Order: sequence, then structure tokens, then C-alpha cells
Amino acid sequence: MATERSLILLKPDCVTKARCGTVVERFEQAGFRLAGVKMMRLSDEILADHYSHVADKPFFPEIVAFMQSAPVVAIVLEGDDVVAKVRSMLGPTNSKEAAPGTIRGDFGEDMMVNVCHASDSPENGEIEVARFFREDEIFAY
Repeated sequence: MATERSLILLKPDCVTKARCGTVVERFEQAGFRLAGVKMMRLSDEILADHYSHVADKPFFPEIVAFMQSAPVVAIVLEGDDVVAKVRSMLGPTNSKEAAPGTIRGDFGEDMMVNVCHASDSPENGEIEVARFFREDEIFAY
């Protein structure tokens, strides 16, 4: 097992439906550590960078509109094999396909309204954490 970092974004649906505490509690109960947390509104620039892999797709404006519809809570989550384990806890991206007991199965609605983003690899975890957090915003304790 390797200690890793994952960026978690509690999406606008999670924030507006007051599910942040429940989702964070699941991560903490699984043994992961919060190393950084902040609420923010996402700019066009950060969204274009974060979603650059789909920025040329016709649905990209919908992603931007949704992700800017309310603040998000950005989290640096640390732990052994955190990337794979968190993605398992979340369930598939499409909440309609997610099993009950997974975060998306319990709280998500569809492909976009799916509670949270999580890094998809340890390498992307480091890249995404650096995109949303300065080093002085990440804490060891």
C-alpha cells in the first residue's frame, strides 16, 4: 500500500443538499485524513484546466454551468491507496449505475449530478491537488 493524495470536489449538488458532512464522515470512517479543505467558487479558467480532456465536447458548457451553480468544497484527502479506495466508495460516475451503499448510489442523480469528483490516478491526484491548493494550504498532523 502507498500513501497517496486525492483531490475531492464536493460538487454543487452535495453542497446545496447539505450532504458534505455525511460524505466527509464516510471518508474519515474509511481511515482517510483531511489534509486541506476549502469552499470556493470555480472560475472559467480553473474549470477549463480541470476539464481540459472534455473541453472540446458539446456538453462542456453544461459542466461549467453546473460546477458554477453553487460553491464546491475542495478537499485534499490522504491515505493508503486513497485513489482506488475512494473511487470504489463513490461507485461509477453515472449515479444511475451506482449500487446502494456507494456515495453516488445513495446521493447522486446522473452522470454530472453525482456528488463529488475524485482523482482517477495517484499521478492525477498530485496534479489536481496542486491545481486547487497551494502547499501552505495542505497540513500534516
